[in-house]
Amino acid sequence: MVADSPPDFRLRLRRDSNAVIGWFRDMWMRRWFRWLGYLALAGLLGILLIWLIFARNLPSVDQLRDYEPPLPTMVRDAEGKPVHTYARERRVQLEYSEYPQLLVRAYLAAEDRTFFEHGGIDYPGIASAILTNLSNDGRPVGASTITQQVAKNLLLTNELSYTRKIREVILARRIEGALSKEQILELYLNEIPLGRRSFGVQAASRAYFDKDVDQLKLHEMAFLAILPKAPETYGRARNADKAIARRNFVLGEMYRNGWITAAQRDAAQAMPLGLTNSGNTAIAQVGGYYMEEVRRQLIAEFGETAADGPHSVYAGGLWVRTAYDGKMQAAAANALRRGLMRYDAGKGWSGPIATIEADDQWQSRLASSFIGIDYDNWRIAAVLSKSGGEAQIGFANGDTGRLPASAATLGYRKTGGSAFSAMRPGDLIAVKATGGGVYALRNIPEVSGGFVAESPHSGRIYAMQGGFDVRLSPFNRATQAERQPGSTIKPFVYATALDNGMTPATMIVDGPFCVYQGASLGNKCFRNFGGGGGSGEHTMRWGLEQSRNLMTVRTASQVGMEPIVDTIKTMGIGTHEPYLSTALGAGSTTVEKMTNAFAMLANHGRELKPRVIDYAQDRRGKVVFPAKWKPCEGCNKKDWDGRPMPRFAKSGKQLMDPMTAYQVVHMLEGVVQRGTAVRLRDLGVPLFGKTGTTSGPKDAWFVGGTPDVVAGVYIGFDQPRNMGGYVQGGSMAAPIFKQFFEESLADRQPVPFTAPKGVRMVRIDRQSGRRVYGSWPGSDPKAAIIWEAFKPESEPRRTIREEEIKPVKTPKRQDVPVQQGNGRRSDSDFLEDRGGII
Repeated sequence: MVADSPPDFRLRLRRDSNAVIGWFRDMWMRRWFRWLGYLALAGLLGILLIWLIFARNLPSVDQLRDYEPPLPTMVRDAEGKPVHTYARERRVQLEYSEYPQLLVRAYLAAEDRTFFEHGGIDYPGIASAILTNLSNDGRPVGASTITQQVAKNLLLTNELSYTRKIREVILARRIEGALSKEQILELYLNEIPLGRRSFGVQAASRAYFDKDVDQLKLHEMAFLAILPKAPETYGRARNADKAIARRNFVLGEMYRNGWITAAQRDAAQAMPLGLTNSGNTAIAQVGGYYMEEVRRQLIAEFGETAADGPHSVYAGGLWVRTAYDGKMQAAAANALRRGLMRYDAGKGWSGPIATIEADDQWQSRLASSFIGIDYDNWRIAAVLSKSGGEAQIGFANGDTGRLPASAATLGYRKTGGSAFSAMRPGDLIAVKATGGGVYALRNIPEVSGGFVAESPHSGRIYAMQGGFDVRLSPFNRATQAERQPGSTIKPFVYATALDNGMTPATMIVDGPFCVYQGASLGNKCFRNFGGGGGSGEHTMRWGLEQSRNLMTVRTASQVGMEPIVDTIKTMGIGTHEPYLSTALGAGSTTVEKMTNAFAMLANHGRELKPRVIDYAQDRRGKVVFPAKWKPCEGCNKKDWDGRPMPRFAKSGKQLMDPMTAYQVVHMLEGVVQRGTAVRLRDLGVPLFGKTGTTSGPKDAWFVGGTPDVVAGVYIGFDQPRNMGGYVQGGSMAAPIFKQFFEESLADRQPVPFTAPKGVRMVRIDRQSGRRVYGSWPGSDPKAAIIWEAFKPESEPRRTIREEEIKPVKTPKRQDVPVQQGNGRRSDSDFLEDRGGII
């Protein structure tokens, strides 16, 4: 310490400091020294001012080391093929090593020839730009290096000012100190905006040439390299001459730097631009309502934008594996649309789809409406004007055409007049080309519906159609429309009865049934579809096959509605009130829920959770959804190691007695063989299903399928109203399923429904439900003798009363199972052929 220092040291220190002060005082008296001091102070103040104005609060360069660009979500189908993207911008991220070196040099020639030599700043270029800007009142020109462009694109804004330019220079120096040249180029090539909503060279390569970067030719590389300067100018066909001139300049620069030969330069300069208009056909963008449902679920789970989290749909770069089956989806869409068109045929024009202003901005208004259609080459057009017996129409791409009055003769439903007379400028309509720029009016069906196809083994949804076209109406009637299920609810009423002591052979009266509701309401009497007071006593099977309301209500009354609504809730159909009308489908549910409930019947009553998404991976491949996803260990081994093959364990709770579920499925096979869905019988494969028609009728249903695919469909108006007395599930909805089957499932090997352990197959008389001996079921669906499924100890007992043994005609020889030796097989032999049911 100074206090402890020797006296001579303190004296010497004071003397020296006084000398320095004296020297500085003497020097300050000299003018040149004062000017140097003022300049030094000004410099320090300038540095401080620059820091305060430009360098303070600059973003950290460190974030570029771990920079993750916003990437779109990629969707794959059940086979792993990319089929859809969710993107507001085209983005594809590649590593630096994946870019061809010739492509990299094209960008260096166009943007920054000395990139690998400078430290981030091109000082001669900056000086030249300053002189140019001082003598030019137009848009300021710059001398941005690639490093500066990275700083601007990733860390700054596009503001045109000297302030931003200085900040850009400061950041460029910092970036050069933090990243290697290759890392800087990788960021640049992945992020540079290049027009057509493309960010990055790979995305632009797809947008302009429909190629990946490793497939580009030299002249195409040079074109992509000119885009950073003015992508909206060079990327338009009308500016092709400017683009070619600039491209050829880049090719010349590549030659001057020794990166290509003169022959390569000349050959490339002679090539046309060769731009495509389609862009990015590598991704089919299919799926319609299916992919919209996937998007909804992903947004609910991860959010929409980067602000919502690291795995957002439009920025997180997710890879999503779905259960989407393209063949089934196309069949579902075609079948539902054809069904809607059949119902709508002959009913006239339902009016315009929407309306816009028919002014000079009609094209942009039509394009921004995002209304479109993908059916039979139909197009959405705007009515521009009407004169001389025809209308002028326009399309979103700017094309125009003519719609003669003779091609719009449909009657207008609201007024009864012609559709042509009802059209007004600005109406959006559906048309189809007839040739020579002439179009004919088409009508979008006013009725709609929903369709779902699901696996009864896993709950994976293969196909989903929620209306005519998702671009006409995004409302998904497969998952969002709550409708009355009608008679499709009856299998679950009878399932409850089977759990409470009844059997498929139980006799139930098909006759008048009334319930006293109190003095104010009196009796509530039920009736069968189409009226009628009943037909006497029949088996439960017959009542389900023929969809007899009176038998269903009588069964529900005997069992009690409380256990029935519990079954309906347990099977995921919905929470319904314990009223007898619920047993006839008076509640509400969706196609997805109803299809899943039938799929669980085919799955022996085991729980299934319908899903369109198998799993989602982040940009690095880690599975982030579902939370408890586990891979199948050993499934991807190259060779068999001799150990047991991997098997998926059964999942889901047992929601229904498996024997009950099979009994219901077995009865529902009869609905197809001889009941309300008999029109499906000629498909010639094991099918089960149930039709449904609600009061009005307002909705027509069919739900059913094979042991491997279960589908559900309904059609009806969005605002429920009477569809016409001729409408029934069997005549309106079942044909939709039939077309779907013929287009997507007909080539599959037929598989029979299997019974769970414990089920007893017994020969009974189909009409009386009595057990039969000495005779066998035949191949005729209406044969008197059938196999019926019973739980142990519930089958009809053997009797010795002659009047209870109904004589049956012996089937034809080809219908009788035979055995070598005595010409007839036993029950056990017959059942062994069907999987060893006991």
